[in-house]
Amino acid sequence: MNRCRIFLLLLSCLCIRVAVLAQAAPAIPASSDTRKTSKPYTGDLSIFDSPERDQRLQINRVMDILGVVPGKNVADIGAGSGWFTVRAARRVAETGKVYAVDINPEAVRYIDERAKKEQLHDVVTILGKEDDPLLPAGQIDVVLLLKTYHEVAKPIALLRNLRAALRPGAKVGIIDRNGNGENHGVQRSTVLQEAAEAGYELAGSYDFVKDDMNYFLVFTPKP
Repeated sequence: MNRCRIFLLLLSCLCIRVAVLAQAAPAIPASSDTRKTSKPYTGDLSIFDSPERDQRLQINRVMDILGVVPGKNVADIGAGSGWFTVRAARRVAETGKVYAVDINPEAVRYIDERAKKEQLHDVVTILGKEDDPLLPAGQIDVVLLLKTYHEVAKPIALLRNLRAALRPGAKVGIIDRNGNGENHGVQRSTVLQEAAEAGYELAGSYDFVKDDMNYFLVFTPKP
């Protein structure tokens, strides 16, 4: 009987210790790649070409900060209608190149036709993946995700896969609005956290873009 009591006592102590350790152990945070995102837009692409959009987004100032100049290679991730693609293409001229990336095949076809119509020979379209833009390795000087980041289903994986495409000194710009992920916006703090986890550091933060609570963040890859 005594042996049985001692055994039960030891078992009880062991259970209590396990329970205490389990409570003390830090919780493993959920991956940011599982956070809420907005459904990618699949409607009429021409709505992005409103005449006042250049002024609201101050896109020329954005390109100045990112260093979109002749000879540079630019990636427009989540290119949509190609609104930014064509503006960047005119800047980089014949000596540079713009890669228009989208996961929507219709957007890729739309930009192909638009580039031909506007005689922009420096535009290359890519049907990307939700976790990989499929850009050529070591070729990109500038990246912009314009009002797109809140739709990226696997943001950390995408940013990590993007690194292989970047040249030394490359800049990655993200323009978006504060939101909960599902309402076509994502908190600025979330973008900062995910970019850091993917291996980037903040190089600049701006609020001159005035289009429904927008922020403009610039990142560079960590060494």
